[in-house]
Amino acid sequence: MFRGAKIAVVIPAFNEVDKLAATLRSVPGYVDHILVVDDASRDGTAAVAARASRRSSGRGVRRSIEVLTHASNRGVGAAITTGYQRALALGVDATAVMAGDGQMDPADLPRLLAPVVAGTADYAKGNRFAWPGGWRAMPLHRAAGNVALSLLTRLATGYFQVFDSQCGYTVASRPALLAIDPAAPGAVFARYGYPNDLLGRLRIAGARVVDVPVRPIYGAAWRSGIRVRRVILPLLYILLRSFLRRLAAGLSRRARRIPLVDQVLPQVGVASQVTVVPEENGRWSSAS
Repeated sequence: MFRGAKIAVVIPAFNEVDKLAATLRSVPGYVDHILVVDDASRDGTAAVAARASRRSSGRGVRRSIEVLTHASNRGVGAAITTGYQRALALGVDATAVMAGDGQMDPADLPRLLAPVVAGTADYAKGNRFAWPGGWRAMPLHRAAGNVALSLLTRLATGYFQVFDSQCGYTVASRPALLAIDPAAPGAVFARYGYPNDLLGRLRIAGARVVDVPVRPIYGAAWRSGIRVRRVILPLLYILLRSFLRRLAAGLSRRARRIPLVDQVLPQVGVASQVTVVPEENGRWSSAS
């Protein structure tokens, strides 16, 4: 637990057999649940995660490592929503996302958790540009593309205080996850572009989003699998859709802003959430 809050870490993984074991070992001890989502890897990623899960069970350690496997490759956004669904079922208070390739420093996790656990934010996201000299550690083409997308995402979502839109190092509160409803079909864009789509959905829900400086990590052997020509049109579509949805939502409630927790509990229908993702303690079903 972290400051009295139950914590889960979702680790989406696709062909990370050479990095996943080190990533799992690096997760801080105060994390209660580690949820590895293998997105139909073609290497031994699932086997590495399964061995780590068996070791954690055999040693009787307090936290668990679970492996959730996709039968076919669905994309990083879909892997994260699978992890979010399981986190809701486990009744955690805050859910972090850490990549399986070791590019996220575990030392930064407390800073991401702190505002969410304290109740001052619904969603905390990493900002590598805010880290001292962080932009120098990023490949130049990656930094330039990120700046462009961050500016467009600001315009589309109205979160003008956030930057580094493509950073996947995040922490979401339970009400934030209930608001986006990860069990719903198409809850979040399945592939590259999911961070932009998620921010747009959180904006409509009235979520409080904060940036937290995080250290960028790019090893000498780092190589991106993203092909710009394949992702640019879906990204532009996501951003345009987010912008139009924000305008429509603003017209419907121009004069007031409802706090996220007040929207989720009475309006989303907690009982229906429990039906989709069963709770262990019934705590939320009693609020309906």
